[in-house]
Amino acid sequence: MKTKFKNRSPRRALFLILSLVLSIGLFMGVFTVTGAAVQNKITYHNMKVILGGVPFGVKFNTEGVMVIGFSDIDSTPKSQTPAYLAGLRTKDVITKVNGTMIANAAELTSLVEKSGGTPISLTYKRAGVEHTVSVTPAYSQSESRYKTGVWVKDSGAGIGTVTYIIPESKSFGGLGHGICDSDTGELIPISRGVVMDVNISAIKKGVSGTPGEIKGYFGTNTLGSMICNTNCGVFGKLDSLPRNCQKTIEVAMRDEICEGEASIVCTLDGGVPCYYKIEITSINRHADGSKCFVIHVTDASLIEKTGGIVQGMSGSPIIQNGKLVGAVTHVLINDPTTGYGIFIENMLNQMGGIA
Repeated sequence: MKTKFKNRSPRRALFLILSLVLSIGLFMGVFTVTGAAVQNKITYHNMKVILGGVPFGVKFNTEGVMVIGFSDIDSTPKSQTPAYLAGLRTKDVITKVNGTMIANAAELTSLVEKSGGTPISLTYKRAGVEHTVSVTPAYSQSESRYKTGVWVKDSGAGIGTVTYIIPESKSFGGLGHGICDSDTGELIPISRGVVMDVNISAIKKGVSGTPGEIKGYFGTNTLGSMICNTNCGVFGKLDSLPRNCQKTIEVAMRDEICEGEASIVCTLDGGVPCYYKIEITSINRHADGSKCFVIHVTDASLIEKTGGIVQGMSGSPIIQNGKLVGAVTHVLINDPTTGYGIFIENMLNQMGGIA
């Protein structure tokens, strides 16, 4: 499911999609993994983690700037869009101007304006492949400056839920799916980010056709850093354990999950993680993404509070038979009581190479 965040500037703030509550899941850190690799994947028998279920905020910057659109420039003798004419398209990520790395939209704008209308070299990535094009900025009559006609984003912020924490390293994993741009739907290439404490202020109940959301605001404390944004979640490292995260729990392999009763853990009101009843169905044991099985909310109190699954719950831990089996990832727009979960095994595999 998708959560949109406030866009402070149409050119600079990153409107991101943080589904449900960001579940935190990061570096494998220092722990012992037992078992053998099966089909290039590690097994985690008897591994224990600290149970999440608490909200957190994240502020981040992108690697370069992401192209989100184009606009005509009112130049003489006719309007034009130099960046588009040169071959740039939405979803491209501009990383260099004239061979020099850029960190944000302000740097790109400054270099374009200083060009004086002479051609500049833009290096960008498209589907992971680097390209370079020459763009000739056009002079805007209404703004009295040189422009390329490209709209970009370079930063973002949002609220999510921690899924688990590795005890020895305080590495964490959350969300259960990647942070994506709300305009392009692409996974955001994040260069750096910080994890902040969050206070829940309100809950918007979900109804058919309109997803609900958990609303909150950032506190003043920096809790750690976010290192990696992947299709199976976001990962980072905490400076210390959140006050409501102390319980350790064993993780379950995908073959241990069964259809039937389970629980999700999330923080709504009162600031304390609570357990809510769900049912697991339609398990795809071969899934390697974020939609591995279907979940149905059956807990009357949760349905009363939220309507079911809402934005901000992504990453909420899923417990079955006393083990951590996965995390909430998406909600069905037309049925807020139904959504998807990811195998915890998939999240651990994604974070496995991060130190």
